[in-house]
Order: sequence, then C-alpha cells, then structure tokens
Amino acid sequence: MSEAVRVQYQEELAQLEGSALDGLDLVNAALTRTMEAVEHQDVELAQLVVADDDRIDGRYLEVHQSLIALLATQSPVATDLRLISALLHVLKSIERMGDQCVNVCKLIPLSGNEPPADEGMVERILAMGGQTRTLIGQAKRAFAERNVEMARDLVRQDDVVDDLNRECFRLALEIGDDADRREWAMTMLLAARAIERVGDNAVDIGEQVAFVVTGLFREFEDASHPTQ
Repeated sequence: MSEAVRVQYQEELAQLEGSALDGLDLVNAALTRTMEAVEHQDVELAQLVVADDDRIDGRYLEVHQSLIALLATQSPVATDLRLISALLHVLKSIERMGDQCVNVCKLIPLSGNEPPADEGMVERILAMGGQTRTLIGQAKRAFAERNVEMARDLVRQDDVVDDLNRECFRLALEIGDDADRREWAMTMLLAARAIERVGDNAVDIGEQVAFVVTGLFREFEDASHPTQ
C-alpha cells in the first residue's frame, strides 16, 4: 500500500469512527425525548421517538457497510483490524440502544393518558434515564480518547442504574391491590428494564475500548456480566 493510499485509508477510518461515535449522540437525544414522554405520558412525543429510530438505524447501516468495504479493499493491519472489529460492535450496541428507547415509547400508549402513576416510581425511572445518558456520554469519550480507566468506570456508573431498577421492582411489589395501578406498574417495570439494558450496552462499548487498546477482550465485572 503506497503512502498516499495509506494516508487516505487512515483518514477514512478516522471519519468512520467519528460517524459511529456520533451515533451515540443520536441515542442520547432519543433517550432524552423518551424520558420526557415517560414523565408527561406524552403519546405524540413517544410516537416521534419511534419514527426517528430510522435515523439511528440508517447510521448503523451506512457506517457498517463502509467498514465492511474497508475490510474488503484495504487489507488492514492488526491494530486497524481491532479498531474495525470494535466499531462494528459499537454500532450494534448503538442500534440496540435505539431499539430500547423505541420499546419504552411503545409502552406509553398502553398506560393511557392519565394513568394511576406512582410518583416515586416515575422519579426513579427518570433518574435511571439521566444516569444512563451520563453513561452514554462517558462511553463515547472513553472510546474517542482510548481511555481504559474511564471505560472501566462505566461499571460503577452502571451500578447506579441497576440499583434504581431494583428499587422500581420493589415499588411495583408495594403498589397495592388496585388492578389499574398494578397494570401501570408492570408496564413501567418493562420500561425500567429497557433503560437498564441501554446502560449495559454502554458498558459493552467500554469493553471494546479495552479491546482496542490491549488487544484482549475481557468482559468487565458487573451485574450483567457475573464472574461465576
């Protein structure tokens, strides 16, 4: 590979990495709107999030295809192969995050315009969303900066999301005997679980940071990746 071709190839790979990581900004925007829809039981906003998921899917397909083309035409060396492999995993995590936002938004119409909501449970779900947005931003920075320590810290940050999810489950058990309230609580538990999965996907991206830097893939230790 000539020097000019090598420089062009490196520039293209860097651009594709930027496009992939910018997909996390699309996810964060979707998650912000999802939390607003949950807070206000806004069915129209929820429908917008569902419709806008095409943008995240489009980003996934565009960058994925470009990375595969790069693999086929440029015979990348080992370090570049690691990066391309990691970016393909990151893209899949981004696509899954978008799908989880969609899953939450599809639940909102099921609870009606004025559901018998429990304020404490809503507060915890919103807190989960806020913490998960922090995770997504940190995952992006860790990958861009190749910062393994920042990536590993995602596990600690994700523990907050997991704890809030468990609190939602506890509140759902204590919701009372009213059938409508129980049904609403079960719907919100599904929403909380979907948000928790977004946090897990952010941790997955952190694991790819360590892979790019060290060449070794090891799952970080957290609730979603037990050591036993």
